[in-house]
Amino acid sequence: MSRVFGDWDGSIADARRLQERLAGEVAVRDDVPEAPRWLAGFDVGFEDEGAVTRAAAVLLAADTLQPVASEVVRVPTSMPYVPGLLSFRELPALIAALDRLPHAPDLAFIDGQGIAHPRRLGIAAHFGVATGLPSIGVAKNVLCGKHDALGATPGERTPLIHRGEQIGWALRSKVRCNPLIVSPGHRVSMQGALDWVLRALRGYRLPEPTRLADRLASRRD
Repeated sequence: MSRVFGDWDGSIADARRLQERLAGEVAVRDDVPEAPRWLAGFDVGFEDEGAVTRAAAVLLAADTLQPVASEVVRVPTSMPYVPGLLSFRELPALIAALDRLPHAPDLAFIDGQGIAHPRRLGIAAHFGVATGLPSIGVAKNVLCGKHDALGATPGERTPLIHRGEQIGWALRSKVRCNPLIVSPGHRVSMQGALDWVLRALRGYRLPEPTRLADRLASRRD
């Protein structure tokens, strides 16, 4: 998995150093095709008390948000959970699922953080740098930073701030649901990440790409 982890020596300290280096490769600017054809959603679950990592990938037509293909990959879990190092646990399975899709997506929606991460390299950002694909992080909880209170109306949003810098958005995607944390992963701007998630909402808390991937990753059949 050299394209994912480079020369990582397997230690926690070196993983953090690698995150800091790769964060410098993240491009927070819009580089998605004007008329994208394919979107994809990615999520991860675990089986056998965490011994098996189950990654789900769903490919959707960008114009209709209808799924056209899906893949589930199971691989042995190679690293325990360490806060802030989620990508080192989940990314190998996500890359394997991506490789099975019939088309490379023009934009990937990842269940997890993009740059809304203490070292600005959450799993969506690491995924984007490793694959070269435009990516967005769509997380269910705040990992770092703070945001103002949100109104109850779907579509309400407010910046997520960490160390004086905007690292993402808190977005009320559905009434009576906790907000999502949306942040650029790679090759997507701050505003672009928010706009794409809003475009992909269909009345659920999660945007369609990660909603479908989440449902698939959570199944045990």
